[in-house]
Amino acid sequence: REVAALLCMILLTVTALVANAVVMFVILKAPLLRKFVFVCHLCLVDLLSAIFLMPLGIISSSSYFNKVIYSIAECQTLIFLNVCFISASILTISIISVERYYYIVHPMRYEVKMTIRLAVAGVAFVWVKSALMTILALVGWPEGNGATSASRCTVYWSPGAHKKVFVVLFSVACFILPTIIIFAVYCSIYRVARTASLQQVPGPARAAAPRPRSDSLASRLTIATTRSLPLPRLSPERLLAGNKAILTLLLIVGQFLCCWLPFFAFHLHSSVAAAAAAGEGHGEMVVTWLAYSSFAINPFFYGLLNRQIREELARLGRSCVHRPLGQELCLAVSEASVQENFLQFLQRATCTLEPRAGCAGPRNRLEQSGPDCPVPGQVPEESS
Repeated sequence: REVAALLCMILLTVTALVANAVVMFVILKAPLLRKFVFVCHLCLVDLLSAIFLMPLGIISSSSYFNKVIYSIAECQTLIFLNVCFISASILTISIISVERYYYIVHPMRYEVKMTIRLAVAGVAFVWVKSALMTILALVGWPEGNGATSASRCTVYWSPGAHKKVFVVLFSVACFILPTIIIFAVYCSIYRVARTASLQQVPGPARAAAPRPRSDSLASRLTIATTRSLPLPRLSPERLLAGNKAILTLLLIVGQFLCCWLPFFAFHLHSSVAAAAAAGEGHGEMVVTWLAYSSFAINPFFYGLLNRQIREELARLGRSCVHRPLGQELCLAVSEASVQENFLQFLQRATCTLEPRAGCAGPRNRLEQSGPDCPVPGQVPEESS
């Protein structure tokens, strides 16, 4: 059992190293993919965690390293890395979800407000908040040349009542609030995806009876949010596209909760129960490595799940083995963002699919479709 646990920890660490490095390389290698700034930042945080945090976690969790002794400075370093990288990873995921929400539900507003300056401000916010949480974690630690076993190097080893306050603040600021944000934005995206998968408007009927237009923004908002259309038939292709978007949303939210809910629930319970040995034993090791597994899973859910990144990775792989590329891969990323796969799901579920000779970006598709082919649930907005 101990050997199996050690192998699992090593496998997760290697997977996090390779997967995050590959996704970062693909994004930085292709100029048209460099707008995936928050995905690249998430991979950077997870890669740093795999380099610095997870190896120390193996030493602290495995029984084969029970004789390893940490000084106070070394234990503080481990606590620093834990709090900093966990906070940065979760906050980046929250920012990605908010960006995804605006790209799908408020596309006009997203095109205007999503700038390099705003992206830099979001990254700076993540690291400033993570640094503040780390400072709170290290307040009140004993000074001197004391030492402790590596397996006991947790926030519970720090004496004083401040550790209880820190665990509560850490859980609220870095898990509860981000979880509320993620649920709120993904529920909105879910409603858009579900409406798109169920709505069916035949082409001839749509052409024969054009929708009434109103110059009032409030009127158009009411139409977009309260319109209910009959559902005579659902084509399998449209239903599959809508279900794929919904399944993707459920997988992303489910993965986040499965990785982080046990971790924060365990630490909250331990801080409230005030048990001296609550932070020791196999329970903390299990929830800790369940949380660390997020560092290995994130590049798949937020990177390789995106069609543009997969296609660019395939193109680079074929060029490395000197195989003919054949027909040039169509990368609609000139105007794309990290959420384009969701927009494609919604558009395929809403619009009649027609063969086209070339590929166009999402903005061009929206312009080509015009007012006859909206994404249900999107908020109509006036643009200058």
